[in-house]
Amino acid sequence: MENFSLILAIVVVTALAFDFTNGFHDTANAMATTISTGALRPKVAVAMSAVLNLVGAFLSVEVANTISKGLVDESGIRPEVIFAALVGAILWNLLTWLVGLPSSSSHALMGGLIGATIASAGTGAVHGDVLVTKVLLPAVAAPLVAGIAAMLATRLSYTLGAGRAEGRAAEKGFRVGQIASAGLVSLAHGTNDAQKTMGIITLALVAGGAVSPDSDPPVWVILSAGLAIALGTYLGGWRIIRTMGKGLTDLQPQQGFAAQTSAATVILASSHLGFSLSTTHSVSGSVMGAGLGRKGGVVRWSTATRMFVAWGLTLPAAAVVGALAEYVTGLGDWGTALVAVFLIASSTAIWFVSRREVIDHTNVNHVEDVKAVEDVKAVEDTDPAGAVTAGTVTDDLTATIPSPPEASAKPSATAL
Repeated sequence: MENFSLILAIVVVTALAFDFTNGFHDTANAMATTISTGALRPKVAVAMSAVLNLVGAFLSVEVANTISKGLVDESGIRPEVIFAALVGAILWNLLTWLVGLPSSSSHALMGGLIGATIASAGTGAVHGDVLVTKVLLPAVAAPLVAGIAAMLATRLSYTLGAGRAEGRAAEKGFRVGQIASAGLVSLAHGTNDAQKTMGIITLALVAGGAVSPDSDPPVWVILSAGLAIALGTYLGGWRIIRTMGKGLTDLQPQQGFAAQTSAATVILASSHLGFSLSTTHSVSGSVMGAGLGRKGGVVRWSTATRMFVAWGLTLPAAAVVGALAEYVTGLGDWGTALVAVFLIASSTAIWFVSRREVIDHTNVNHVEDVKAVEDVKAVEDTDPAGAVTAGTVTDDLTATIPSPPEASAKPSATAL
């Protein structure tokens, strides 16, 4: 540790900051459906998820080794390159959190690292075979596998329950199962996502000469990464929890249980194989699969489309920012300082913008406006004449969305 320089310390702190954003960005993966179905109170859910994320960080280092040893050539990497990669990943995480889109923190990190590495050492420093087999292919396969599994599990649960008295006892059983499966997702998230920060810190330590090449993450790296992601998880990414829990589809406890169990299975299997999997992709796919698995269930494809676009942009957008940041840091110490100031200023600006509409544990499930509009659409589809039922729904709608003030004869001064 005698070679632990100032730039290396900056990289470690920035990596832990990314890990923190990863925590609150991905809380929705484990707890959105549990919160939306009422199986757990919001604050209890995120506290449980935080603890299990910390535990999961100690279960494996396979994904960490994929990042620190396999994705890029260690010999061509400087600590400044890692710093630039983290800048791209953090800014993408914060921007997608601001708009409530569940994009992949993992792919943001991969994109930032690839862009910064190419800017520093050229395309030859990126191991294309590892990128394809352990990053890109799992990115496509994971949501499909998790979605199909969740859809089949949902249909099976409703088929087995058909003709039986569901009642409160059955609903309570599914809620208990959903809590257990949510805990499993949190544990799986710790084994996969916390390891990515471990891997990036280990790569920086190797680049800075603080540890020898091909080293596993030191214990202090595992502990600090686990604590950072757990703290971020506890604070809760309420904006993305709202999207995953209510904005994408409406889930009943049976569906929530099926979605989380399917996602956890895919994530744990990927962690064991060392795949740098996106837990966001897995959970989002399973939620959509569960939504389609229930008869009469729907997926809000407008929200899903925005989410798919964000997924497609994550790698290239983070790569571009990482490459630009690497170019500036290459100008010298003042360039590194300039990038650090830009990161802090941009993060602060995003936080202030988010305060215009505060979403927290008190209002994360409040989406009555959307539901009321959908109810009116359903009435129009089933009863075009609007007889009988339309009045009731319209009353509900006006109670939810206040009427605009009457237009005056003359435009007001403020309107001008």
